[in-house]
Amino acid sequence: MTAKRHLVELTRDQRRELEGIVQTGARKAFARRRAQIWLQADQGLHGPGLADAAIAERLGVGVSTVERARRAWVAQGLAAGLRTAPMDHARTPRRLDGQGEARLVARACGKPPPGLAQWTGRLLTEALMAEGVVETISATTVNHTLKKTL
Repeated sequence: MTAKRHLVELTRDQRRELEGIVQTGARKAFARRRAQIWLQADQGLHGPGLADAAIAERLGVGVSTVERARRAWVAQGLAAGLRTAPMDHARTPRRLDGQGEARLVARACGKPPPGLAQWTGRLLTEALMAEGVVETISATTVNHTLKKTL
């Protein structure tokens, strides 16, 4: 067995706080899972000090998840380690900006094509692409946008 690089050693108060988080279920799943990992990994006087593989098997997570939790304990401590970090990647850009949404709503509220009683998501999608509002867009995106705005 190799020596662990990131040791989790909890004080009695820290153990009590983490046990409270696990038992009450009042926190997000991420924080509860990390608390469970830290309690199992505790190398202190009152902890079981289990190996990463044993913790992973007990909790149904990957060994790398346990390793990341240990690293977070050493680097950030209890309070910061329980918070989820913001995503470091940019969101997918929106297909419809404000003007595009306005054109979509205007089209949806207008008269439908001849021979039809109402607009469909697919027809609106084709109309937006034909007008050059967007290059490509799915009918699902059109329907979600309409649901949000109407």
